[in-house]
Amino acid sequence: MIQGTASNAGKSLVVAGLCRLFTRRGLSVLPFKPQNMSNNAAITADGGEIGRAQALQARACKAEPVNDMNPVLLKPESDKGSQVVVQGHARATVTAADYLDYKRTLMPFVMESYNRLRGRADLVVVEGAGSISEVNLRLGDISNMGFACEANIPVVLAADIDRGGAIASIIGSWMLLPDDERSLLRGYIMNKFRGDISVLTPALDIIEERSGLSCFGVLGWFEGASRFPAEDSLALTVGAGRKTDDSERKIKIYVLVLSRISNFDDFDPLRAETDVDLAYVRPGQAVPGDGDLVIIPGTKSTIGDIEFLRSQGWDVDIAAHIRRGGRVLGICGGYQMLGKTISDPHAMENPEPRTIHGLGLIDVSTVMEPFKTLRRFTAHTEQGDTITGYEIHMGSTNGPGRAAPMFCLDGAAEGAFSEDGRVFGCYVHGLFTSDSYRARFLSAWRGGDGIGGERLLYEKRIDETLDELADRMERQLDINAIARTAGL
Repeated sequence: MIQGTASNAGKSLVVAGLCRLFTRRGLSVLPFKPQNMSNNAAITADGGEIGRAQALQARACKAEPVNDMNPVLLKPESDKGSQVVVQGHARATVTAADYLDYKRTLMPFVMESYNRLRGRADLVVVEGAGSISEVNLRLGDISNMGFACEANIPVVLAADIDRGGAIASIIGSWMLLPDDERSLLRGYIMNKFRGDISVLTPALDIIEERSGLSCFGVLGWFEGASRFPAEDSLALTVGAGRKTDDSERKIKIYVLVLSRISNFDDFDPLRAETDVDLAYVRPGQAVPGDGDLVIIPGTKSTIGDIEFLRSQGWDVDIAAHIRRGGRVLGICGGYQMLGKTISDPHAMENPEPRTIHGLGLIDVSTVMEPFKTLRRFTAHTEQGDTITGYEIHMGSTNGPGRAAPMFCLDGAAEGAFSEDGRVFGCYVHGLFTSDSYRARFLSAWRGGDGIGGERLLYEKRIDETLDELADRMERQLDINAIARTAGL
């Protein structure tokens, strides 16, 4: 089990790298995270939801993602706390205070999922959540040492040296653990190191002297990490701004950072294109006036976030953008916002039933419904593009605007256009991972058909980056010692 000294210490990356590394060595490997908190979800082969990080880790194992890989997923909502997804399916909505009691009922589900994975694999690599030493949350813990003790699983600590304080974090984490939990902590990985490693050597000696913990290696800063889907919206405020070299970038795209933004990795393939300048517009910022396309992304709370959008003045900015000839795309919740009305008759997002005006840019309306649509698919458009995507939403959208769909998937209309064709939306996540569809979409600004010539192969690049990460870990970590720790 890989636990961290803090959030964002690189646990997900370390697990993904170990998964690919041991898979390449011929083992059957599967990832597991007892509890995750993220609005970036993936749809599994068995029709449920798990965190995007576990889907990436499953890919690193060359395995299909399944519900058991992340048995508890918390999806923050507005007003009503977080939705609790258990073994792939929504089970309850609870406040943060109530969840402290509620989570004590979830360990049986966690262990059931973990044991099923153990029965399928030579090795299960487990990811913790947040910090190993959050002693205020230890009672009823299912995600860190509470799980490790229940499963009797050895723990390796990941520390982020780039943010500073890693030495104190490792020693402090060890000191805060009771003796029975210390016995499970076998060592640590120093992560995100930059510079001359000889400068770090005295610190490693001090850590071993004070705690007895061994260092399994020092992982250097990995630039390729930015190519992987981010799970936390914090990533949109750190290093996710506009590209500095605009010499070859002609298409300017702005994505609105909603308060409950979800599945924002939809736009990673666009950001990877060399002639696309994609930037996130954060709260308190105006939408710049030089954009070609404004994107309203998915959200965990459509009604809450259209009110948030208006509070930022982005509705005014969008109207001005359209008047200048710009285009607007809405995906999932963003698609719902583009319509005339959004109704919540069953109080799915609000304390009471409610109907609110949308932006009125497409002639459709949305009604929230008690059930959630969870579906992944591979389909072919009329233009011959193959799209592998997924739907994850509550509510159905209908109206005259759907007579002009954004595209047809295997003969079924999907999405809608405005009358002038400059505003459009759909429910499909993962749309732009299709290299041919992405090229066709961007051809509106590239000129010509825009789909010839050298093309970014996005999915291939993700796999190559996983291999690059595994190669680096082979060089920089004592993999044989980690294998022995895992009982291999």
